Amino acid sequence: MTNALHYLLSVVTPSEGTPPSADEMARITGNLQAFHQDLKDAGAWVFAGGLAAPSTATVLREKNGDVLTTDGPYIESKEYLGGLCIVKAPDLDAALEWGRKAVLATTLPIEVRPFYGEIQE
Repeated sequence: MTNALHYLLSVVTPSEGTPPSADEMARITGNLQAFHQDLKDAGAWVFAGGLAAPSTATVLREKNGDVLTTDGPYIESKEYLGGLCIVKAPDLDAALEWGRKAVLATTLPIEVRPFYGEIQE
């Protein structure tokens, strides 16, 4: 896949609701590990990881030539970015298939977008 494009699979996490039980989370973690191994076996793996809750974030913002910092998210929403995966895929259809598999592994919505930027492999 030397001419492969890169795609961002964003894990869309609800900010409200009941988190999975310990047993459900263990099952999801196992499914996610298998999904990542499938990506690696197919040569589509680039990078993946989860993110801590938005309340742990620090926002940096330019104001009048200075940089201001604030704690936590700037806006409140019903969803947040809970994790991400960068995959190699020859086209959008292939990336969407990886996204479909990610949905089944995580049980969460997945947003698929072309990724523009330099990837060092």
